[in-house]
This record gives sequence, structure tokens and C-alpha cells, in this order.
Amino acid sequence: MGFPRGFRALDHAAFRSFFLAQLVALVGAWMQTVSQSWLVLQLTDSPFKLGLLGTLQFGPILLLSPIAGVIADRWPRRRLLIASQSALACQAWALAVLVASGRARYWHIALLALVTGLANTVDAPARQSFVLGLVGRADLGNAVALHSASFNAARIVGPAVAGVVIARFGVVPAFAVNGLGFAVVLLTLLGLPAESASRPRRGTSIRHDIAEGIRYVTKTPRLRAALSILFVVSLCVFNFTVYVPLLVRDVLDLGPEGFGFLMAALGVGAVAGALALGARANPEPGLGLLLGAAGVACTGLLVLAMVRDFWTAVPVLLVTGFSGLVTVTGCNTTLQVGAPDALRGRLTSLYTWVFHGVFPIGSFLVGATSERHGVSGALLLTGALGLGLLALLASTRPWRPAGGSTGSAA
Repeated sequence: MGFPRGFRALDHAAFRSFFLAQLVALVGAWMQTVSQSWLVLQLTDSPFKLGLLGTLQFGPILLLSPIAGVIADRWPRRRLLIASQSALACQAWALAVLVASGRARYWHIALLALVTGLANTVDAPARQSFVLGLVGRADLGNAVALHSASFNAARIVGPAVAGVVIARFGVVPAFAVNGLGFAVVLLTLLGLPAESASRPRRGTSIRHDIAEGIRYVTKTPRLRAALSILFVVSLCVFNFTVYVPLLVRDVLDLGPEGFGFLMAALGVGAVAGALALGARANPEPGLGLLLGAAGVACTGLLVLAMVRDFWTAVPVLLVTGFSGLVTVTGCNTTLQVGAPDALRGRLTSLYTWVFHGVFPIGSFLVGATSERHGVSGALLLTGALGLGLLALLASTRPWRPAGGSTGSAA
């Protein structure tokens, strides 16, 4: 008997193995994210340096993601994933050794964050393109939604566990567990069938291939609109690894357990959003829904700026997580479904470029604003900026084809 409709991609055995391995690795990755943020505040007591860490970790995606998309279209994706997961495992264990030995300094953490960013730049388009070969086009939308759900299920478990572990044992176990999680993914990848061949591009340069992917998006109104909405939420909303630790420490006056559980509340809402989208008969949402969900997420930041107690913060983060994940999962699904197979790596790299690559700009903005005006001021600024950009985007109706003819927004 197969899985229910909302989980139908799990009927494919190869995807099921890959999905479960990724879930294990993502729990470890979220444990490291929480522990790394807490460690930076302990070592530096600087919101600016915390924001700078995010800039270093996600900056390579901004600079190199289009090139990584070309690589994912030319090279066997399983081999690329094995290389990237190996690098991620090594950086996690290196961080564990540095902290356990008492030698960790901010520059160590910053350098390893840069290594993580470089590995993730290659990993993201290869991983997302790899999924199509595991499930086929019919179940691709559901697989994308389940991947987002697993990412955010890990956001529930990882921070909650990390908060307790930090309070009792310090940050080292979280880094060690993250390294083991990537080892699980490596073993799973080695057990999956190899791709039949690479996909060489005859007679074209990397610049030509990047331009080909960009041209396809700019000439496809639906994809252009999805990336525009994604840009807004990435810039303004998805800086939670900066927002939440500062909110916990400076406004709510809580410790690592409070940090972990507030990140978990955010994750609960996000998982619910991803599963709600994946359970639809057609998980590809209308662009009006994406705009509305993005607006709710930005409004959540404005409300969060007014929060002064833990129990009010929890439902606000739940709603913000739900609406934010409906937005980004819907944008990802729109890109994946609309991507021709020959351009899949490049189009998914554009998704990664916008979603993760814009993050360093937003992270720097939040860190710098929090340094001068506090985290509540940063939340007010980014929430208002996001709503303003969405209003401008809605007024321009980017899903209309060039030339003024009516395009579908559904």
C-alpha cells in the first residue's frame, strides 16, 4: 500500500532513502547553526559579527551560484553531492576539535563558515536537480514540498536538542553530531545507482550557459515573478539565525533553552506550511497566494518587534514560519516544475542564488541595524521594507508577459 497523497514521493525507494538520510543530516546542521550562533555571541558579544558570519557563510552562493548551476548541468550530480557532503563533514569535525581544544577564535569560525558556504554553493543545485531522477516529473512537486518539510522538521528537532545540549554539555557535541549526519548522507549516496553519464555542453562557454538560463527565466513571466517574490522574503524575512538569538538575549532575557525552543516554534510553523502545500492535488501555488503569504511573513516581523515575552513570541514565530515556508516552497516548486531538464541545474541555481545569496545582504543589514538600534528596530525596518517591496511588485504585475498582454497569475 502506497503512502498518502501528501507523501506520495516516498513511494520511490531511492528517494525515500535519500530523504531519510537528508533528514538526519539536517537535524545535525540545525544543531550546528544554533550552537555556532551562540558560540559567536559568547566569544565576541557582537551582533555585528554575528551578522557578518551569515554574510561569510552565504556570500559564496551570491557570487558563485550561477556557475554551480552550470556545473550541475554538466557533471554527474551524485559525484558533486559526494564531494560537497565530504567537505561539510570535515568542516563540522574541524569546528568540534577547535572548540574542544579551547583554541577556537572568531576567525576560525568565520573561515569554516566560508568553507560551508562554498560547499553549499555546489551542493544546492546538484541536490535539487538530483531529486528529479529519483521520483520523476509527476511527483516532483511533492518531493520539493517534502524536502522543505524535512528541512523544517529538522528546524524543530535540531534547535530544541541543541538548546538543551548547550546548557548541559556545551557546543562541541552539536558540531560532532553534524559531522556524523553528513557521513550518513555519504553512505546513502554511495548506495544509490550512479547516473548513466555526464551531460557535456558541446561548443558553449560557462558564460553562455549562465546567460541561457537567465534568458529563459526573464522570458517566462511566472518564473520571473516567483524569483521576485523570493528575493523579498530572502532579503527581509529569512534572517532568523540573527533575529532570534538577539531577541532571546536582549529582549526576552532567556538562555540557550529559550533560543532552542523559539527556533523550534518557528520550525513547527514552517513544517506545517510545507506539508499543507505538498498535500494539495497540485502543489504548485498561484502567484497571488505567494504574494499573500510573503505579506503575512513580513507583517509577522513587525509584530515580533513589539513582542516582550516568550509566550507571545511563540505564536508569532509559528505564523511567520508557516507563511514564510509557503512562500519559498511555492517559489521552489514553480521553478522546478517550469524548468526544462536541460536547464534544471541552472534554474535551481538561480533559486539558490536568490534565496540564499541575498541572505548575506539581509544578514548584514539586520546585524548592523541591531548594533545601533536593537533587534526590535531591525525587525521594524525589515518588515516595513518587505511590505513596501511586495506592494511595488504587486503594482507592476511581473507575471504579465512583456508587451502588455495578459498573463495568468493563477
